[in-house]
Amino acid sequence: MIALLEVLWERGRDAVSAAPVSTSQLRVMHILERDEGINLRTLGTVLGAAPPSVSRLCDRLEALGYVKRTASAVSRREVELRLTVPGRAYLRDLRARREEALVAAVATMSPGAREALVHGLGEFCSAVDAGIAGRSWPPRQEAPAEPAGRQERADGAARSA
Repeated sequence: MIALLEVLWERGRDAVSAAPVSTSQLRVMHILERDEGINLRTLGTVLGAAPPSVSRLCDRLEALGYVKRTASAVSRREVELRLTVPGRAYLRDLRARREEALVAAVATMSPGAREALVHGLGEFCSAVDAGIAGRSWPPRQEAPAEPAGRQERADGAARSA
């Protein structure tokens, strides 16, 4: 099933290209649409990316005219990121093209297959929701585990003390 979902994902991406933006840039645009005015540090945390990488992603989006950086009203040291009008229009157009491709694909399915798809996707969404319930967003970084030797030495030292 995972292999099938991966194939469908790739075919969907090929059917309606997001060019001129990369997948990473598109993800940034979706985050900015949802969290208008976030700063580079917060965006980096959500993406799980290093500050230089995040800055380069935003540089490219700004060069395309899709993102605008503005000084924060709260702190002069922070920069807020916002989608521009062309950036919002790009996302709206991309969604419309993807919806059109999906509608065309679903229209070729039999009524029973469409009903099964709706049921299956509903169950899938419920399973995903149940799997992420109670988790924080963005995900917290786990502390690295102590190497076994170091932990054993610490335990031994505690016992001998």
